[in-house]
Amino acid sequence: MHNLKRNDLLYPELSFQIVGCAFEVHNELGFGFKESIYQKALALALKEKKLSFAEQVHYQIKFKEQVIAKRYFDFVVEDKIVVEIKKDDKFSKANIDQTIDYLKTSKLKLAILINFGKEGVIYKRLINP
Repeated sequence: MHNLKRNDLLYPELSFQIVGCAFEVHNELGFGFKESIYQKALALALKEKKLSFAEQVHYQIKFKEQVIAKRYFDFVVEDKIVVEIKKDDKFSKANIDQTIDYLKTSKLKLAILINFGKEGVIYKRLINP
C-alpha cells in the first residue's frame, strides 16, 4: 500500500475552507432557497473565516480591443479561486461549461463549483485548461 500525498492539488487548504463554509451554510439553511440567498450566506461565512473575496466580480471579454461580452462570477476568493454556486441536485454540463468559461476569462487556475442540493452540498474542483 502506497502512502500518497496530494502535492499536486491547487490551493488545498483554501479549497477546504471554502467548501467548509458551503457546508456551514447548508447545515443551517437547508435546501430550497434561491441562489441569491445562498450567495449572501456564503459571503457571511467567508467573512467569518477572514477570507478575502469579491462578489459578483465583473470581467470583460475583449476582441480587437472591443468588449464583446461580460461575465459575472459569484465569487473570487483570495484572488485565486473562482467560486460558482448553484441550487440543484446535480451539476449539468452547462454548469461545468459555464465555470470553465469563467476560468478562461479570469485566467485563474482553479474554480470550485458548489451545489446546494436536497441531499446536501456537492462540489467540483475545476482546473483551468
